[in-house]
Amino acid sequence: MIFITAKFRILAEHADQWPQIAAEFTEATRAEPGCLWFEWSRSVTDPTEYVLVEAFRDDQAGAAHVQSAHFRAAQETLPPHLAETPRIVNVTVPQDDWSLLGEMAVPEGR
Repeated sequence: MIFITAKFRILAEHADQWPQIAAEFTEATRAEPGCLWFEWSRSVTDPTEYVLVEAFRDDQAGAAHVQSAHFRAAQETLPPHLAETPRIVNVTVPQDDWSLLGEMAVPEGR
C-alpha cells in the first residue's frame, strides 16, 4: 500500500472552516476504488495545523488519485487557504491495513 501523511498549515482565518473547505475533495477521494482511508486530524497544540493520513491500495491507485479531476480541482481551490506548502511523507509498505500496536495491547473481553 501507499501510505501518506501530510501536514497542512492553514491560514488562521480559515483554520476553523478547513474541514468544510476540504470536504468535497475529501469525499471524492474516499470514494475512489483504490483509497483505503483518507482521514484529517487537527493538532491539539497548533489550531492552524491539520494532518492528513491517507492510504491507497497500490501505485496504480495512487496515480489515479493524483490524476483525478477532484485532485486537479483541489490544486486550485485549496492553496489560497494555506499558510505554506504542505509537508509530506510518502512510503510504500507491505500491508493493506493498520497493524496492532502490541506495546499497548488491550486485553480481550474488556
